[in-house]
Amino acid sequence: MVGYDPRAEGPVLSTTEIAAAGSVAGMVTRAMISPLDLIKIRFQLQIEQLSVKNPRAKYHGIWQGCRCIFTEEGLPAFWKGHLPAQLLYVTFGAVQFVSFEMLTEFVHTSTPYDSRNAAVHFVCGGLAACTASLACQPLDTLRTRFAAQGEPKVYRNLRHAVATMYRTEGPLTFYRGLTPTTIAIFPSAGLQFYFYNIFKQVYLWAFPADPDTKGNIRNLVSGSCAGVLSKTITYPFDLFKKRLQVGGFEQARTAFGQVRSYRGFLDCIVKIGQDEGARGYFKGLSPSLLKAAVSTGFTLFCYEFFCNTLLSLKERDG
Repeated sequence: MVGYDPRAEGPVLSTTEIAAAGSVAGMVTRAMISPLDLIKIRFQLQIEQLSVKNPRAKYHGIWQGCRCIFTEEGLPAFWKGHLPAQLLYVTFGAVQFVSFEMLTEFVHTSTPYDSRNAAVHFVCGGLAACTASLACQPLDTLRTRFAAQGEPKVYRNLRHAVATMYRTEGPLTFYRGLTPTTIAIFPSAGLQFYFYNIFKQVYLWAFPADPDTKGNIRNLVSGSCAGVLSKTITYPFDLFKKRLQVGGFEQARTAFGQVRSYRGFLDCIVKIGQDEGARGYFKGLSPSLLKAAVSTGFTLFCYEFFCNTLLSLKERDG
């Protein structure tokens, strides 16, 4: 089970083992979703309306966007920024799940609330994700920059990107978009854990005789549904973050269409509304929901799978 379970019997996992399970879950998931993530970021950064009726739009649909990127940049383009993204997911997964397990155990041992309650999972999940985001924001910015650039590349590799950004924009550039990230990550991650808890209970109610004793299918389905719902509710903040993260990187975006600069978080919200309308806040939602379904579903599925595997090994050895 994700989170502290006072009913659990037998061996328990150490902090290191929880971190390892979270890291492996993040690594496996990231390798799968990279193409969807790149498409999502390209859509989010496009100023022009995502419509086939708009001749100035470079991208106007998932299939067309995939063909365009493949034709212009080749198959490896779908994994642009994969190294910083892998580091991001591995680190984020470790910090998030360790924090979540520690917070839910603290709630159970130090407060009158039940650690298995969905509302507790919402609060603890949000706090755990905020902790992980603060630790991983530089990697997230690097991932966005790599995904945003076309050909020829502005950054040759990860080391060149870090050195160039630090020299030309200063150390604070690695924390661009931190405000919308912090505002969005608490409800987004909190809702993921909240809905995951709810959907698992609903699944058990709907399929009480499910032969899958480890709950692998239940975990995958519940995680996917939780990811789609939480992403839909908090999506605009992810778009704001991406727009702010490419600030100062305009020279790499000129081939993709119009370019905008924003003075800050509020200015970004206002300008998108003025220039692109209400629909502008949801650009890239379709690939984002596909990504959320795969990402959240497989992250939670893999995490529980690896935790159960480690517990099984401990029981066998003990």
